[in-house]
Amino acid sequence: MMTEADALELKQHKSSNGDVCSEQTREDVFDNAYKEKEGPKPRRMIVWRNVILMTLLHIGATYGILLIPSVSPLTLLWSALCFFISALGITAGAHRLWSHRSYKASLPLRIFLGFANSMAFQNDIFEWARDHRVHHKYSETDADPHNAKRGFFFAHIGWLLVRKHPDVIEKGRKLELRDLLSDKVVMFQRRYYKLSVLLVCFFIPMFVPWYLWGESLWAAYFVPVLLRYTMVLNATWLVNSAAHMWGNKPYDQNINPRENKFVTFSAIGEGYHNYHHTFPYDYATSEFGCKLNLTTCFINLMCFLGLAKDCKRVSRELVLARAQRTGDGSHRSG
Repeated sequence: MMTEADALELKQHKSSNGDVCSEQTREDVFDNAYKEKEGPKPRRMIVWRNVILMTLLHIGATYGILLIPSVSPLTLLWSALCFFISALGITAGAHRLWSHRSYKASLPLRIFLGFANSMAFQNDIFEWARDHRVHHKYSETDADPHNAKRGFFFAHIGWLLVRKHPDVIEKGRKLELRDLLSDKVVMFQRRYYKLSVLLVCFFIPMFVPWYLWGESLWAAYFVPVLLRYTMVLNATWLVNSAAHMWGNKPYDQNINPRENKFVTFSAIGEGYHNYHHTFPYDYATSEFGCKLNLTTCFINLMCFLGLAKDCKRVSRELVLARAQRTGDGSHRSG
């Protein structure tokens, strides 16, 4: 049952300029009414194609590490830039903008984030946002795509190597997704997703260092492409695995997600996970603003440039009240 404090939280979704936000998605709020089906669990069906591809990808990335001493410093800088752009496509794009609608982005910014999301190659925006809303609404249950209660490996990568649990598919079909279906950038990217991935995840990262400063195509394929892509994948997966298993719970000790500094660093700001699952509508995913949070810095810059607006934020008073009411006692102010 929703308490008075919980009702207050639902009313206090505010933008950074203090206005109450009327345009909210409630599809990212945990559904206490869901009950897992009794009886034996469905048989786990391995998707061998994914197992083979992921194995080859990580072998290629390991080889890319061995090539690092031989590549140009410009290639390493380019790889880091591609990592950052790819990560933004997930964190600022598919996650904070399209999954949670925690801020509004102009058309040019949405196009850039769609481009960056294709560079990340983690399913198209529509599918990523749909599955993420299911994850929040049914977190750590059979309907959660990467249920961390099934272990670190499953939550990290294993969920991609097996068929989805039937409840994940069923609940995903029942979500309200009109905001995604009506977004022309989302639908355009979905329509041309495979082509966009070939272009911006593989071809451009490989072509630029070869064409501009004479890096070998071999090194350009294994470092800025395979190694960079694998690092972005694992940084994202750590949010699903490590940040659901290790760390403290200063805001809500009754849920699994934790505050994990390593994940915060590797996933450019996504490791404040106990806060995020407590206040999923906050664009910063943290009460600390830009601290170890490059994604929040990026969104703030976009607001400064007039490309983003209406950043939803939780009031300081509400954060403190919630930490005192349900936190584990580890809350600190900075």
